[in-house]
Amino acid sequence: MRVRLVAAHNPGPLTGGGTNTYLIGGAQPTLIDAGSGEPRHLDELSAALGPDIPGVSGRLDRVLVTHAHSDHAAGAAAIAGRWPRASFAKRPWPEKDQRFSVTFAPLDDGDMVPAGDGVLWVVHTPGHSPDHLSFFDTYTGVLFAGDLVMNGGTVVIPVSAGGSLPQYLASLRKVLELQPRRILAGHGTPIEHPAALIRSYLAHRQTRERQVLDALANGSATTADLVDRIYRALADSMKWAAAENVTAHLHKLRDEGAVTFEVADDKAERWRLTAS
Repeated sequence: MRVRLVAAHNPGPLTGGGTNTYLIGGAQPTLIDAGSGEPRHLDELSAALGPDIPGVSGRLDRVLVTHAHSDHAAGAAAIAGRWPRASFAKRPWPEKDQRFSVTFAPLDDGDMVPAGDGVLWVVHTPGHSPDHLSFFDTYTGVLFAGDLVMNGGTVVIPVSAGGSLPQYLASLRKVLELQPRRILAGHGTPIEHPAALIRSYLAHRQTRERQVLDALANGSATTADLVDRIYRALADSMKWAAAENVTAHLHKLRDEGAVTFEVADDKAERWRLTAS
């Protein structure tokens, strides 16, 4: 499998250095993720595809989108404008997909999709978003993992936008069982030791859960209280992300019966440990 990184050139607070898109060369050129439509991304994708006919950009057969967050999907319309014969596919999330002005063919867990000179196995890996997919090349052991994991940081579980911590943990374990040899993520550098990273992610979530429970036992009651106690050195600009992760843990603990909450007069959710 011939894979080339084509940077989306969309750095920012949510994307870090920017989104990675991956061009798989071969008989059926396929792009993993669409970026956000930056002209430089399109120009570099065109250069990577190479000339098909002199003066005309090379052929792009399909775009496989890992999930409907804008930095991975919003570039679909611009790509369709440059390569009108390209098809687009993802797992449906109708209320989000309609924003992108292209028709996505539906993908589901277990599907096999042609890509380059081979096929990719579609793996549903929800948690970061309900529609999140990874794409696995069983021949080489390479997993295209979108926002499931990344080198050098952890992943936000945005409960307010369809995220689910139980689903996310299940997705990590599912991928661990696949035993990928290498992960190409939607952000950051290639992951050369996937099992070690995934196990560290699982351990991190266990640690964070203990911190949430300890903070509640010591008098924290609101999400803001918990964020301030657990993330003491966090920049204010990133507290929204910490609040999403804390809320994800609280919802998991509530569903397990470990915590309860009430809505106060000021509309704030106040959490407490369930009485034993």
